Amino acid sequence: MSAADLMGLLLSLLARLITGAQGHWKGCPPTAEQRIYFANHQSHFDWILIWAALPKDLRSKTRPIAAKDYWTSSPFKHWLTREVFNAVYVSRTRTTDQDPLEPLVEALKQGDSLVIFPEGTRSNKGQPQAFKSGLFHLAEQFPQVQLVPAWIDNVQRVMPKGEVVPVPILCTVTFGAPLQLGLEEDKRAFLDRAREAVLAVRPRTA
Repeated sequence: MSAADLMGLLLSLLARLITGAQGHWKGCPPTAEQRIYFANHQSHFDWILIWAALPKDLRSKTRPIAAKDYWTSSPFKHWLTREVFNAVYVSRTRTTDQDPLEPLVEALKQGDSLVIFPEGTRSNKGQPQAFKSGLFHLAEQFPQVQLVPAWIDNVQRVMPKGEVVPVPILCTVTFGAPLQLGLEEDKRAFLDRAREAVLAVRPRTA
């Protein structure tokens, strides 16, 4: 077993120990189909929690989106996201000729699944912010890829914004039914519908 595989196993066990990392598949089974998992965003811990909630055989083909400036700012974070999670790096500062979706498009062309957060930034207000347009453009370009909404519950209490030490709290990830972009569906209408799909799988106690 490589060092990256060992670290991945340890992080999975740690995430489950701290959070429980329970995955509830309400709208679809955890099958090995190419998917874009899109979820609410409240913590740096979010994508690790989704990754840990996936069955082991899906993790190797499911790649999180990581802010390049943050996750490559130290050798360890760079190694962790590159070698353990096989993250797709995106730049938060770009020139006018850069397409911010290019790394995601390349990953999808390779057959990988993705974990994305369409709000674009973390929120601690409970309700997701309006979704940005990236999810819509990916749905346009890859109509064969399933779009699976997910609600991450309680993670903001594990790793609140601005904190660095996790607190043991039971967390869940609830996966809903896949969406598709409707024929000639308006961008804003689709993004609002996608946001509502995330809210629809929120546990009643959330």
